[in-house]
Amino acid sequence: MASLLSLFVLAALWGSSFLFMRIAANPMGPALMIEARILLAAITLLLIALLLRKRLAFLSHPKHYLILGLFSTALPFVLIAYAAQTLNASTLSILNSTAPIWGALISVVWGGNRLTKKFMVGLGLGVLGVFVLVGKEASLVGWDAAIPMLCSVSAAFCYGIATNYTKIAPKVSSFNNAHGSMWGASILLLPLAILMPAREPMTLEVGFAVIMLGIFCTGLAYILYFRLIDEIGAASALSVTFLVPVFGILWGHLFLGEPVGWNTFIGTLLVLAGTSWVTGFSVTQLLKNARAS
Repeated sequence: MASLLSLFVLAALWGSSFLFMRIAANPMGPALMIEARILLAAITLLLIALLLRKRLAFLSHPKHYLILGLFSTALPFVLIAYAAQTLNASTLSILNSTAPIWGALISVVWGGNRLTKKFMVGLGLGVLGVFVLVGKEASLVGWDAAIPMLCSVSAAFCYGIATNYTKIAPKVSSFNNAHGSMWGASILLLPLAILMPAREPMTLEVGFAVIMLGIFCTGLAYILYFRLIDEIGAASALSVTFLVPVFGILWGHLFLGEPVGWNTFIGTLLVLAGTSWVTGFSVTQLLKNARAS
């Protein structure tokens, strides 16, 4: 039961990240906002590491942490932040949930995994769900939404690359992967953040959003995620993907007044159904595994 509660808390935190990015992306600019988010997360993890007496040997695997930081954090975060300047939190969270589909597709190309009929059906459902969102969003925002949507899907693709990279990466503890990748990502993003300063003076609302993003939605959320991996296994922990869009839609509607239309429901169902078929994981299995822990 404790694992099930942790899973919902994690989904709520990651779902709220799209809300906070919507608040801070335009005034701060994508690069500076994400650099602040990642640095806050890295410092949070450093303090936890000191408290738990966990030593991060960054110089032992600098290339690994930079690669992981690039594809799991720096690049996808900036792409989502750019998209957040235009798209609503609901759309961002749903498009982000396609990450397991991309991860499975990359594993077919990269790892030589076999294409099955079930995989192809799942992929088709996921793509159809994205098109439902794209078509309706374009009619509301205009075709200016096309590039932000492409960025959001590209961010999910980056997560797929990161997932497959970890299969061949050096064997490092989950905590050190989270901690080291944050420092790697902050190093990579620093030049871009310097070149793209804030567009508007900092306000309390924007400052609060960045603090929530860095400390809670990233630093503490990663700790919770890797604790879940230890408790219920990697596959079950990754199934938080099914729950994040629910909270992304809820927070966007409650706090930003974003409309929840038919396309949101249908697009979400199609994407999550496709994810379930591609990964072979179901919500029923998720709840069963979490309850048993």
